[in-house]
Amino acid sequence: MALITVLFLGIPLSGHAETARWNVDPEHSTIEFRVSHMVISKTTGRFMDYTGFIEMDADAGTVKTIEATIKAASVNTNHEKRDAHLRNPDFFDVEKHPAITYRMKSAKKAGDGYTAVGDLTVRGVTKEITLTGNFNGATKDPWGNQRAGFTGEGKVNRKDYGMVWNKTLDSGGLVVGDEVFIKLDIECIKEKS
Repeated sequence: MALITVLFLGIPLSGHAETARWNVDPEHSTIEFRVSHMVISKTTGRFMDYTGFIEMDADAGTVKTIEATIKAASVNTNHEKRDAHLRNPDFFDVEKHPAITYRMKSAKKAGDGYTAVGDLTVRGVTKEITLTGNFNGATKDPWGNQRAGFTGEGKVNRKDYGMVWNKTLDSGGLVVGDEVFIKLDIECIKEKS
């Protein structure tokens, strides 16, 4: 759900220091979520349409800004009827709230990885979330672009964002779990000056 906290991760030191903008490459990135379904399994979905960037000093490994915007209507669980339900007012209410946004507030190194705290806005409700992740490396592609890769994960409670729809099963369990797990695999391209 949320993108892009993974982008807070530092890049190894090299060369002279400069703050640069790195844009998310959606063709080589994935924003996934998982939620319990009928207590016995998990349903996985993705968002297919999003943008984001990080402004960072690669040499110092410091981050100035991370922002991301996801088009809520791009939700895809590989099931047309379920996706239509997720777009309606029971869940994302995409007509009234077309965008999901993330803005980082702080980032810090934590063990071998990093932790980012930021504001996630869904359905017009903003809540602070924490995501943990890793920097997977940086390289130059065959076309001369600098690329960096990151992974991240976190969780949110969907009810915090006004998504309270559910049905009770005969066994007493619920059709949809409250806790939503977020998994991010992000590749960025350094903006050329």
